[in-house]
Amino acid sequence: MAKSGFVSSITRQSEDFPGWYNDVVRKAELADYSPVRGCMIIRPYGYALWESMRDELDRHIKRTGHSNVYFPLFVPRSLLEKEAEHVEGFNPQVAWVTHAGGEELNEWLAIRPTSETLIAEVVKDWVQSYRDLPLLMNLWNNVVRWELRTRLFLRTAEFLWQEAHTFHATEEEAAEEVEIGLEAYRAVAEDWLAIPVVKGRKSENETFPGAVYTHAIEALMRDGKALQAGTSHMLGTNFARAAGIEFLDRDNQRKNPYGTSWGFSTRMVGATIMAHGDDFGLVLPPNVAPLQLVIVPIFRTEEERVAVAGSIDRLERELMDRGAFVPGVAGASDGSSRRPGGLGGSTGDGVPGLGASAAGVRYRVDWREESPGFKFNHWELRGVPFRLEIGPRDVAAGQGVLVKRVDRSKEQVPLDALVSQLPDRLQAYQRDLFQRALDFRAAKTHHVDSYDEFKRVLDAQGGFLMAHWCGDGDCEKRINAETGATIRVIPFDSTQESGRCVLDGARSTRRALFARAY
Repeated sequence: MAKSGFVSSITRQSEDFPGWYNDVVRKAELADYSPVRGCMIIRPYGYALWESMRDELDRHIKRTGHSNVYFPLFVPRSLLEKEAEHVEGFNPQVAWVTHAGGEELNEWLAIRPTSETLIAEVVKDWVQSYRDLPLLMNLWNNVVRWELRTRLFLRTAEFLWQEAHTFHATEEEAAEEVEIGLEAYRAVAEDWLAIPVVKGRKSENETFPGAVYTHAIEALMRDGKALQAGTSHMLGTNFARAAGIEFLDRDNQRKNPYGTSWGFSTRMVGATIMAHGDDFGLVLPPNVAPLQLVIVPIFRTEEERVAVAGSIDRLERELMDRGAFVPGVAGASDGSSRRPGGLGGSTGDGVPGLGASAAGVRYRVDWREESPGFKFNHWELRGVPFRLEIGPRDVAAGQGVLVKRVDRSKEQVPLDALVSQLPDRLQAYQRDLFQRALDFRAAKTHHVDSYDEFKRVLDAQGGFLMAHWCGDGDCEKRINAETGATIRVIPFDSTQESGRCVLDGARSTRRALFARAY
C-alpha cells in the first residue's frame, strides 16, 4: 500500500492521467519541449532509458543476422509517390523541403517519414541474383511525421526509432522474418521493460500503408488505454515491383523479392512510464533503470558524517572489487565530490556519474548538501528500484535500511551481505514488476458479447475488450466513430469461437482485441 511521501507536486493518476504523465516527464527531467512545435529535447536521464532499450534491441537484431546501415534523411518526392497506397497513407504527415541554397528545388524532398521507398530504389542495384538474398538491413535514425497533436515521447513530430528492411527470395522466408522482428520486440518489451504484450495481426484498416499485412504487439497502460509497442510488416512484392527490383532465381526466372519492415521507437520510453509509474513518479524495471541503487548517507554532526562515510567507503570497495567505476549519464564525477574515505561517485542534479559492478549493480552515493527527505523525493521521482539509507545507528549495527521503490517496503539488511544479494534482489524486482503489470492487464481484460455491454464496460472500466467482430471494415469504423475504440489486434492466441459481431450480429469465428489507444 502506497504511503504519503515527499513527492507532492505531481498530479495524481486517478485525477488526470495525462497531467500526471506530463508532470513525471518534465519533473523527472526525462524530456523538455523544443522551440520547434511538436519536437522534443531528450534529457540525459530520458536518453539513458532510450539507450538501454535501444542497445538491448540492437543485440537481438544482430543475433538474428541483420546489419546496421544508414540511409539519407531526405527522400525525393518522385520516389515517395512510386507506391501510391504508401504515399496516400503518409501524405498528411509529410514535411517537405521546397527551398535550399537560396533557390527553389526542382523536386521537393520529403523529410524521411519512413524509408521503404528510398531503400527499394537503391536495393535494385544490389540485388541481381538469389545469391544476394536475403538482404537483412537495420537502421537507427530519426524520422519526421507532422503530427497535429503531440505528447512527449508518445507522439512527436520528430522521433528516434529503429526500422528494419529486408528482402527475401520467397514469401515463406519473408513471413518468417515478420515473426523474427515481432519476437524481438516482444522480448524487449516483456523481458527488458517488464511490459506484458499481446501479439496479433492488425485489421485491414489498421495495416501499414502499402503492406500486405501487419503484425503488432499491444500493451496496456495504467489508465486502461492501449499502446502499440512495435509493428512488423509483410510488404510482399509491392515496393519491389514499384521500384523495379528483380533477381534471377534458381529456376532461371526473373522475380520480384518479398520485402518486410519493422519498427520500434522512443514511444517505448513513454510506455515504460505509463505501464509502471505511480502517483509519486517513475517506477523503473531494474534492467532499464539508469540507476538501480542509490545510497543516501544520513548524519547530523561531523563525527557522524565521518563514521557514515567510512561505512559507505567499505561498501563501495566491495562493489569496486567486483568491477570498475563506469562514467554515467552525463559524465563521471570528479574529486571534488568525494567525502572522507569515499571513492567518489557522488551526484549533483540529475545523474552525472554511474557506479557499476560486476555484480550487475548500477549505483550512486548521494552526498549532496540537501536533506535526506529531499534526496528521497529526488530518487523516488526518478524510479530508482532500491534506496539504501545509512545513518549512525546503522553503522553501529553494521546494517542499512533498504527501501523498495515499487511498494516502499523497508528492510534492515546487513551491509556485509548486501552486495552479494543485490543481483538476486534486482532480478526478483524485475519479475515482480512484470507480474504486477500482468495481473493489472488480466483484471482489465473483459469479454463482452453485446454492443451495449461493450460501450458500458469501455466507459466504466476501460482496458482491453475481447469482442466478436464480423471482419467488415465499415463495421470497425463505425465502432471507432461511436466509442473511440479501435481493433488493436486479432490476437494470435485467441481460439476459434463461434459468435456474433457485437455491432451488427453477423457471424464471427474469433474475438478481436478492442481498446481506446494512444
